[in-house]
Amino acid sequence: MRVLESIDWEQYVERVDQSRPLYLMRAGRFDDSYGERAHRMDWDGLFSACPALFRAFGDFMASKFRHVLIDARCGRSAAVSICTALLPRKLVGLFTPNQRSLEGLAGVVTRAIDYRCSHEEAQRPLMVYPLPALVDSADCERRMQWRHGDPLRGTAGYQPLLERLLAQTYGLPQVSLDSYLDEVQLQQTATTAGGAPLPHVRQGADRFSLERTFDTLLDWMDEDRFPWQSRTEIELVGAVAAARAQAAGQASAPSLLPLARDLDRLGVLCRDSGREVQARSCFEESLSLRQRVLGAGHADTRASCANLAALLRDSGQLRAAREMYELLARDCERLLGGDCVETLAVQSGLAATLALQGEFERALALHKRIAAVCDETFGADHVLTLDSYAAQARTLASHHELSRARMLYELVLDGRQRLLGHEHEDTLRCAQELTVLLSDLGDMANARKLQQGVAAARLRHGGPDHPATVSARETLAEILAGLGDIAAVRSLQEELARTRERSLGSEHPETLSIQLRLATTLGMDGDLDGACTLQQRVVALQERLYGADSPQTLHSKRMLANTLREQGHSLGARLLEEAAARPADRQLAPHGAALLRAKASGPHASHDDRHVAKAGADVDGAALPHADTLDDKLAQLQQLIDSRSDGEARELADSLRKSVLRPSVAHPLRKRGVAMIRKVYARDGDKDALLAFFQDEVTLLEGHLNQASGGRAVTAG
Repeated sequence: MRVLESIDWEQYVERVDQSRPLYLMRAGRFDDSYGERAHRMDWDGLFSACPALFRAFGDFMASKFRHVLIDARCGRSAAVSICTALLPRKLVGLFTPNQRSLEGLAGVVTRAIDYRCSHEEAQRPLMVYPLPALVDSADCERRMQWRHGDPLRGTAGYQPLLERLLAQTYGLPQVSLDSYLDEVQLQQTATTAGGAPLPHVRQGADRFSLERTFDTLLDWMDEDRFPWQSRTEIELVGAVAAARAQAAGQASAPSLLPLARDLDRLGVLCRDSGREVQARSCFEESLSLRQRVLGAGHADTRASCANLAALLRDSGQLRAAREMYELLARDCERLLGGDCVETLAVQSGLAATLALQGEFERALALHKRIAAVCDETFGADHVLTLDSYAAQARTLASHHELSRARMLYELVLDGRQRLLGHEHEDTLRCAQELTVLLSDLGDMANARKLQQGVAAARLRHGGPDHPATVSARETLAEILAGLGDIAAVRSLQEELARTRERSLGSEHPETLSIQLRLATTLGMDGDLDGACTLQQRVVALQERLYGADSPQTLHSKRMLANTLREQGHSLGARLLEEAAARPADRQLAPHGAALLRAKASGPHASHDDRHVAKAGADVDGAALPHADTLDDKLAQLQQLIDSRSDGEARELADSLRKSVLRPSVAHPLRKRGVAMIRKVYARDGDKDALLAFFQDEVTLLEGHLNQASGGRAVTAG
């Protein structure tokens, strides 16, 4: 740094705006020989001679100015690498509406991140902010096609490409740039087209101005917010920080209540985006503050308690959720009465929790009471009454009271169609739930007709890449498979595979999952070569991403072995099966060691250790799983099924097979677990696993019959 201080660097800096402190350091003396001199510059030699020079120079300039902006082009030159990989803390990637520009941005970002990850001395955070430029704000259709792509033409939009780039760059499963790109687009104007300098206008800049766009970009950049964080989240995080600063060292109501309010709102946002850990932290702190300041009976305190209870239930922590719901229900009944809307909502949450715990009769009785109160208070056609019927139908369906559930679902669907419209979100969700129920009842023709309407509506409103459209199409594919319409299933799954690859990338777990299901369908359709090629591609990707011995890879290898055997390649199938079986043998000894460590850890074992102990006891038969543990695991399995996390669902289903079929497990719990495990195997298209599980069920039934007959063999009379 002293060397840099000794250089008269200020002579190379000139002021370019007299109305604000804006200075410019040019890249050199722009004369006729500039290009030749720049080409002769030995950047690699300079870096080799002093690797810390460029970073030290960047830190030096940052100490002299509030902000230092570096202008660099895309490309692979040494100068570009210095400006993008060595110097910056934040990288704003400007790109225009063409594939070459987008590919250039992706190359620069990837190389910069790879360099920082692979060189210890350069391992500093690098925030990346893509900035679409020259966006035609007048042509809405063209602008949306450029951003989201056009599936009919097979063109990809820049948003899914950027989302895949950032997810891979930062090691995340998936990111969404919806909010960021809704706000940050550099529109094309006469100023930018003509190359005129931007006017310095801070007052009265409307939403069509370039100044507003830059100000919005700074909302993310100033506080180092990630571009996949929504603007609402950024505002809430800022509000929470401001409220904390204001409440520091104080315990009075005026200073703590805004903090509790903003924490609760932030918790809702995190919950809706699937970040359960952050959501729980926000809800717990908000609840604690409101209990301290307002008391347990205040409406805001009850709202925080209800949010936390629902989160605990949805994350599978049923015992804690039930305790909170029961306490909250008593408070609501005491303070508001049994017929209050808030009381009914809390009781509905409690009923759903009881149903998940297997207490079917109590849950159903509570649902019936809620529905009766709503019917009497609001009328049979009120939205709240229909919601209460829908909740009751879900409980009935989860405990295989399918005919009773069907009557309620049809009542709800008819009411919502009349009140809300045929394509309202609640109507479509009810229709899809009824579709699944009809499928379970074997009424496949009506299920197909209903689900085709849902899928068409989802496609019209959300487009082919929307998660709701994908879910509707996957459900339709399952129904078509049940009808034996393999050609239709194949067509639908091929479209789903293209959608997943286009929106999530070729290496995303959901893309690989749909490709495996497509491979199964190809085999059923007689296209064994296509199935084999697709399975080989998936196995190669999974080996590279997860390792050769990962559960996902081994599962795919077993599927590939089955296909090879059907093709007549018995030797190749046997070798692949042996390779897939050996890792399981190697894991037996480590599992026993983990079990011993867990047993020796005593009463103060960590949560993870206790989990290992329970799992080990289940395997060796030394102990039986506690009902709450199995209940929680089934709740987790249901979440994985609902979120289409097929690989994780398969792994958990395999681990629960023996536990679910134990004689000590209550019948409702066993019935629910068996149905869920069957669904996982059916969705995977694994006929061998389905048959083996069915044989295990038969063995269990025979054991019960023999026990009932006093040990005598039972024969058909």
